[in-house]
Amino acid sequence: MRLRIHRALSWLQRAEQAGDDPDLRFILSWVALNAGYAREFGQAERERDRARAFLATIVGLDREGRLHQALFQQFSGPIRTLVGNRFAFEPFWAALRDHDSSGRWEQAFAASQKAALAAVTGRDTATVLSIVFDRLYVLRNQLVHGGATWNSQVNRSQVRDGVAILGTVVPLVLDIMMSNPEQEYGEILYPVV
Repeated sequence: MRLRIHRALSWLQRAEQAGDDPDLRFILSWVALNAGYAREFGQAERERDRARAFLATIVGLDREGRLHQALFQQFSGPIRTLVGNRFAFEPFWAALRDHDSSGRWEQAFAASQKAALAAVTGRDTATVLSIVFDRLYVLRNQLVHGGATWNSQVNRSQVRDGVAILGTVVPLVLDIMMSNPEQEYGEILYPVV
């Protein structure tokens, strides 16, 4: 636990020093989050599934409802914008790559937006956080895998919103972890040797 927190805080501190470079701040904030939950995993397990499970655990440990408050009060506008942005929805890109004109991605997009609205209305923090992080994961992939141009004029609003959300959520997640040191997160992926 100490090593996870130490690593995560080092990346978070560097993200905060990135100043007015939202691309870099986003990437460094994501690394900070990843340092909190990275663990050994099996071949069939996907990164997104691990992140979802980790965030669900953190929401369960958040007895004071700080994540709920941040999502529903501070970020309701940016979340609505992010959830409604097709460019942050992976099935949109898959349909584009596969030349799929069936409209399935649009149906999935509408269903995802409906699920997000139901989760917001139902004050279901874990579901809202999961949907938001699905969208942020697409943005993360665009930045980390070179699918975006640094400091581009395109997609600036989603990067800014992503940085704002991560800049608030990641410190809360780390604080919740530190407040619950008994929680087990599995074997750390790269231990110090």
